This record gives sequence, C-alpha cells and structure tokens, in this order.
Amino acid sequence: MILGVVLGCHPPVVVALKDGVLDWPVGRAVARTATRACLAVDLDDAPTAPVAAIRVGGPCPEVLRPLAGRPDEAGVATIVRGGHSLTGRPLAPLDTEAVRRFAGSCGLMDFAVTATGSPMLADHELQVAAVIAAEVPGARITLSYEFGHPGLREREEETIRNAALCPEAGRIADEAARELPGVPVYFARSERGLVSTPYFRRYPYACYLGRTASLAGGRAALGRSQAPDEVAAAYGAALGRPEAQVERIVQARGRAELDRELQGVRDEVLTRVVSAGAAPGSARVAETTVNPLSYLPHGLYRIRVTAEGATA
Repeated sequence: MILGVVLGCHPPVVVALKDGVLDWPVGRAVARTATRACLAVDLDDAPTAPVAAIRVGGPCPEVLRPLAGRPDEAGVATIVRGGHSLTGRPLAPLDTEAVRRFAGSCGLMDFAVTATGSPMLADHELQVAAVIAAEVPGARITLSYEFGHPGLREREEETIRNAALCPEAGRIADEAARELPGVPVYFARSERGLVSTPYFRRYPYACYLGRTASLAGGRAALGRSQAPDEVAAAYGAALGRPEAQVERIVQARGRAELDRELQGVRDEVLTRVVSAGAAPGSARVAETTVNPLSYLPHGLYRIRVTAEGATA
C-alpha cells in the first residue's frame, strides 16, 4: 500500500493505492502499515527563518544588494570579494577573513551563499561553506550553484528562499516521522516526481509547489473523475517517482570535450537522484537539454539533465 498525503489541510487528506486502486479516506492505524508515504505540500505560505546571505563578487548599488527591499527581520547580508566569470576566470581572490567575521558575528544559523560564476566553477562557494561550517557548528548552508541558473539575482533569490525554508522543512519532516513511524516518507517536487526526506530537509525549495504539481498530475491520471482537489493532489503524489535535476554552465571546444562535460553532469545527476530516494540500480537519465549560450565567448553551453528512478 502506498499513501498519498496532502499537508496544509485540517486534518490532512490521505489516500491509498492498493494494487493500483485508489482508496480514501484512510485511517491512521491503516496508514502506519504503508510501504511508503508520498507527501504533497505547498510552501509559499510557510513560515520562514531569517537568513545570513553572502554574495561573493564585486560591489554593486544598494538596491541590488542581497536582501534589498526585504524587511529587517528577513536577515542580514554582506558582499565579499571573490568570484569567477562564466568562463571560470577568477575575478578576485576570495576574502575568507571577511566571510569568517560575518559568519561569526551574524548570530544566525541559516546561510545562503551565492558567488558570481558558480554554475561554471563552484570553488568559492565551497570554500565559503567550509569557513561557515568551521565558524558556526551546525549551520544550515545553501549554495547557489546547486540551483544552476546562470543569472546571479535569480540564483541568489532561490538560494535565499531555500535557506529560509529549511527550519520549517525540518519541522514538517519531524512531524511526518512522528505520525508515520517506520514508514519511508517522500515529498512531491514543484515540477514532478518525489524526493526523500533528507533531500527535502536540505532542498525544500525543490518542493515549493509540490501540492500544486500533484494536483495537476493526479487530476490528469484521474481523467474526468470528480474527486476533490485535495484527493487528486494526494493521488498524484502517490504516483510519483524520485527525480532530480542538475543544471550547469560548461565550456567545451569541440564535440569530444562537450561529450565529456555532459557525461560529468549526467554522473552528478544520477548521484543526486539516489540521494533523492531512488534505488541505485533503478536510477536513469530521463531528459537532457544542451543549449549554446548566445552573446558569450564561443564554446559555452547550458546543460540541464533530469534523472529518475524507483523508490528505494
């Protein structure tokens, strides 16, 4: 039996798939015998934590700084010297001492780190994370290169949102574990598919609109059924499979070099989908997109690869 659960309702809506047949409602005692539970939740109204945002790059106008325009309780931000161009050329040495001072004095536990050029070369973000971890034990750190978008502001915004949602994601995951002891729990992604509980704790923004996506998927699977929206969303979540995506900017001078870079991204996404809950032997590449970047030096490509697999 596979559960589909929609959170945000009082009480949560729970359905079950038994031998491919949809069944609802489902009692708590029965739910605790499930082989797995697939939870759908929208986080757009979820409580957020204050974030310590670090941008690695050059100076900018005040209106373009991290957290600009947000209320004071949204957190604190700084810009430190460093970063790379989209071709991987260092723009300046990383100011690790500035990172250390900020991390040690900000008083926060949730960090969002965004460096210029990190979709091409993430070295400075990784170095910043190491400094934060040494200075603030137990810190929750989100790095922008894990979101992949080439645009700095877009990538930074998603990184900050992810960091702000981490405490609430942890609370939701803990509650699910208490309600369903011993049942493997997965969360619906904003596009399609599922991720494991540890993945959800680290990357809650991947599930920002999980309930909305599961409404769409469940309704399509039910066809013309008149089932309530919440039931359709729960059903869609129960039908999901673990999925993950990796997006990178690479530089390649010729087909052979591009193929090597592409294989590296494919290897990375296969590793990530396993961490998202796929059984290792079931992980496979489902979709690959390679686009040359216009108006930039020759040989730059934006690669996006999606992988999926069966639940572990």
